[in-house]
Amino acid sequence: MAIEKTFVKEGIKESLIEDFLREKFKRAGYSHTEIQRTPIGTRIVVYANKPGLVIGRSGRYINSITDEVKVKFGFENPMIDVREVENPMLDANIVAARIADSLERGINYKRVCGFYLEKVMESGAIGIQIRVAGKMAGVERSRFQKFHEGFIAHSGDYAEKFVDKGYARAMLKPGAVGVQVRIMTEAPEDFKTGKTTKWARGQEAKKVAKDAEDAKVAAEAAKEAEAPAVETAVQPVPAEQAAEEAQPVEEKPAEGQE
Repeated sequence: MAIEKTFVKEGIKESLIEDFLREKFKRAGYSHTEIQRTPIGTRIVVYANKPGLVIGRSGRYINSITDEVKVKFGFENPMIDVREVENPMLDANIVAARIADSLERGINYKRVCGFYLEKVMESGAIGIQIRVAGKMAGVERSRFQKFHEGFIAHSGDYAEKFVDKGYARAMLKPGAVGVQVRIMTEAPEDFKTGKTTKWARGQEAKKVAKDAEDAKVAAEAAKEAEAPAVETAVQPVPAEQAAEEAQPVEEKPAEGQE
């Protein structure tokens, strides 16, 4: 067999394993799988948000999945290792799967994408882009729409090193809707030193706005602290005045009624 056909065959097998494990570990927040071939067997590393659901009680579930992978895909001595995804909001596959799940539950796609744009940026991402394509919002014809926030590198070395890509599919009544997510998790060194002017200007503008807001709040707090306190205490009444006010008033008879 030619070497090209061998690579194609291995690539198809890895894709099938990826689909198989994604379906099995869907509830565990499955991210992706890495296959490493060692002298003693094949090591399959599964990345998930909830490793406990992957392992199962006393390791029973992962052992059954290991036996199933060995029989179905013909691996010799497969070993499945589980690793936890520390920040799921910076994992493109997990975010895409959550968006697809929300769409299947009937939530509007604009609302869902806006929510995850905010959450991903709050988690420390440099930028995010969400592309939703299919029959959305009850329309008959398929269309696509993009949502983005921050900076995303689409080509070159930055796109390969710092951008995480994920894809998921939502099955709706009108048809399938594809969700593609790109998250730039780190900033290159020249971004931090300001060589990329657009990103640097945006970061500087955000810093200036935050400093101005903090200065405004501090000035208002200082002004309130320096303002004189309003005297609300009740002034004491002298004893003689109190006794005089307490004496009964004699009523004088009217004229002609003596």
